[in-house]
Amino acid sequence: MAKEANRSLPSDLGVVKIADEVVSIIAGMAAAEVEGVAAMSGGITGGITEVLGRKNLSKGVKVEVGAEDAKIDIFIVVDYGVRIPDVAWNIQERVKNTVEETTGLIVTSVNLHVQGIRFPQKENEPEEENSAVQEEKK
Repeated sequence: MAKEANRSLPSDLGVVKIADEVVSIIAGMAAAEVEGVAAMSGGITGGITEVLGRKNLSKGVKVEVGAEDAKIDIFIVVDYGVRIPDVAWNIQERVKNTVEETTGLIVTSVNLHVQGIRFPQKENEPEEENSAVQEEKK
């Protein structure tokens, strides 16, 4: 069962409950729309980066939702040749604005974790090899 955050309405009508997964999906969709994002990443498991398609957007996002605020961590793979600081700033701005506008929560931080680079596919190269990700060894 998804964790829920309680947020009081300004009247006596009741309480709005927003599940953490809802915030994750909103943040993931916003991040995936930024040019230069190749994929969302599920994190490093056994030294291999699990690259997820755009269908499962909550998998590259971790959120902590409080009563009126949210902290968001996003794990991505970028396209080769993009300027990573520009992509990161665009993601942070888009995620913050989208989550705040959609949920009314105050986004206190958007931490971005670049976990790999997707290289362009060569003409005769199979699709599977194109998704090769160079990851930083930790």
